[in-house]
Amino acid sequence: MADKRDYYEVLGIQKGASDDEIKKAYRKMAKKYHPDLNPGDKKAEESFKEVNEAYEVLSDSTKKSRYDQFGHAGVDPNFGAGGAGGFGGGFGDGMEFDLGDIFGSFFGGGFGGGRQSNPNAPRRGEDLQSRVTVSFEEAAKGCKRTVEVNRIETCPECSGSGAQKGTNPTTCPECNGRGQVNVQQRTPFGVMSTTRQCTRCGGKGKIISSPCSKCHGNGRVSKRTTIEVNIPAGIDDRQVINLRGEGNKGANGGPSGDLKVAVFVNSHPFFEREGFNVWCNITVSFAQAVLGDSLLVETLDGKVKYDLPAGTQPGKVFVLKGRGIPILNGRGKGDQLIRINVDVPKHLTAHQKELIRQFQEEFGPNGNQAETYKGSGAEEKKGFFGKRKK
Repeated sequence: MADKRDYYEVLGIQKGASDDEIKKAYRKMAKKYHPDLNPGDKKAEESFKEVNEAYEVLSDSTKKSRYDQFGHAGVDPNFGAGGAGGFGGGFGDGMEFDLGDIFGSFFGGGFGGGRQSNPNAPRRGEDLQSRVTVSFEEAAKGCKRTVEVNRIETCPECSGSGAQKGTNPTTCPECNGRGQVNVQQRTPFGVMSTTRQCTRCGGKGKIISSPCSKCHGNGRVSKRTTIEVNIPAGIDDRQVINLRGEGNKGANGGPSGDLKVAVFVNSHPFFEREGFNVWCNITVSFAQAVLGDSLLVETLDGKVKYDLPAGTQPGKVFVLKGRGIPILNGRGKGDQLIRINVDVPKHLTAHQKELIRQFQEEFGPNGNQAETYKGSGAEEKKGFFGKRKK
């Protein structure tokens, strides 16, 4: 745990980066190491997990503040050689420091026989990761998915004790349950007392004479588990859902870890997402653009009627209020933006060409009805697209 890379380094950003910079860096790195793009690459898979872990901390203002102040020790209770509570909070959270433990971490043993961490103290379970893929509509409206994970759970046979049914672990007589023993050594500086792991119990502080046949004395077993995931309406591509307590079970009665589920959203043939808004392109005929028409527009909630005004120009954008993506964990929806394309006919009959020529003579070369007025000594014609001199 102590050799973790700096989270800012993992995402390739500087400390103090903004929320937008953190999000952009995460998307870039997640795409680079995504398992779908690197099939069979274990190193890429580990990097993908590392990137998700970094983003989970830096995207949370509280966790980010603790990480900036204390490093990994501020956000990971299992980090380092601390006691049962680890470094789960700030200095004002009732956290205790043991000078014996601190000096022991530097010198490989206790300091004057100080109090040592309890090997049987509760330890939090590890986090797990999984991923799901949903359609564009499912991401917009929300849905349910199930994921299967290999999860460490409490052994049902021995209820986590590690001992065969009818028996119980016994306290190690060598270390009296501490998991460590004091060893005195004579040195040129005098007699030094150091602390080492108890070899008789392997540092566990207890001895299991009759190990459980199912877990072989570990107290925990691996089990393939199916977990239902609620995908909230409005979730975006590559966002991560954190299911608290659905990770590996803790040891010695410690809390369970979390399950982090990355959500991948398929693209849509008609809609394109921008934040909580959706864009779409609609192509109309030349006549519809000029004369106007009543259109049926596809939305996420089905088709709705929209009256296209006469004289609509190519590239014009119309807005359907509240027809976009639901705001994640909030109220309301984004909008649907319609971009109008005009289909210019390419193949005309002789009669149709003659009608276009008549139209041109009537409305002017720019296809706009002209207004004639007197200028300063010259006759001008002004159309919808501007002025032109005759």
